[in-house]
Amino acid sequence: MSLQHQFGKDVLLTGWGHSKFGKLTDETLESLIVQVSAEAIRNSGLEPRDIDEIYLGQFNSGMQPLGFTSSLALQLSEDLANVPATRTENACASGSAAFQQGVKAVLAGTARNVLVIGAEKMTDAGADVVGAALLGASYEMAGKTSTTGFTGLFAEVAKHYEKRYGAGLGGACLGDILGSIAAKNHHNGMDNPYAQMHRDFGEEFCRTVSEKNPMVAEPLRRTDCSPVSDGAAAVVLSLGPASGAATEPVRLAGFGHANDFFPAERRDPTEFAATRVSWERALGMAGVGIDGLDFAEVHDCFTIAELIMYEAMGLTPRGEGSRAVQEGWVYKDGKLPINVSGGLKAKGHPVGATGVSQHVIAAMQLTGTAGAMQLPNARRGAVQNMGGVGIANYVSVLEAV
Repeated sequence: MSLQHQFGKDVLLTGWGHSKFGKLTDETLESLIVQVSAEAIRNSGLEPRDIDEIYLGQFNSGMQPLGFTSSLALQLSEDLANVPATRTENACASGSAAFQQGVKAVLAGTARNVLVIGAEKMTDAGADVVGAALLGASYEMAGKTSTTGFTGLFAEVAKHYEKRYGAGLGGACLGDILGSIAAKNHHNGMDNPYAQMHRDFGEEFCRTVSEKNPMVAEPLRRTDCSPVSDGAAAVVLSLGPASGAATEPVRLAGFGHANDFFPAERRDPTEFAATRVSWERALGMAGVGIDGLDFAEVHDCFTIAELIMYEAMGLTPRGEGSRAVQEGWVYKDGKLPINVSGGLKAKGHPVGATGVSQHVIAAMQLTGTAGAMQLPNARRGAVQNMGGVGIANYVSVLEAV
């Protein structure tokens, strides 16, 4: 079973674009959207007049004064006049929400070519504004004052995890495992030209609390947290490839989406249950198991999220995610490389852009155009994007054609 067998048609990623991530003082939200849209359409071999629909993933939540952004991509060309455009918002999963809406438009037959964009401009806002905006994705903390923000919420997840599974960490403490994940992703980010952070800190630095790596919310240090970022990415979804495309297309083999209950009291903080369901749905549609993947880009907003993701995706049993780090499974030369791009940790996390960026990076891997990030013989990969503490969950399985 695959998406093609289930729906009777292929959905292809035919072109993509990606901006640098970081503090982009010379860019506006509009300029970033136009930049990546132009690149994606050009690389697909299409013209702006060929685009039937647009979806834009953006969280915003008060980080930018302009809250009505769906038509900004039309600034690219007069030929985009009157094209239907919709902004999607699902917290940190807004980009993947846009992607799946685009997929459904193609499957429904209402569009042959859909432009999907993810974008966010966060660094113009002060730290207090960004912190309050992100806490809008928390049922308990929305509108409240917090000194640790969303880091504090994931720190509580880490504490629950260590209390429940600490004895199963193979003799290591949780902080050291999380430090290894951070060091891995920073090392990988060195090969990503789009990444916000090009610093190979090493395990000792990432594992140690210091003046340059302070504790933000115990047990999470600065190196356990993704940075505030600006950036954008775009992808064109089509029924078939166009002549003149810059690369071979990439096939969407399966996708999954699952939401969990919002109140924390209705969720097990160590399980990410709906995340697991989104993986099961995507892999089930694609007709593959976790061992059928060559790599994955996952949502490591904090290092504890990546650790639990190993378990939610089925790479290890619950409580044994540390094995994937300690035995080298998730490194570039391991059996399932995770976050070869550097992940959100090093690449950056411009919230609405993240999900689309993950799809672009995966498409580059599958077409052999990932440059220094390139893995050998990458034929199938997965993308996982999450909003809130395991609330809105999206997974895509992509294949080389």
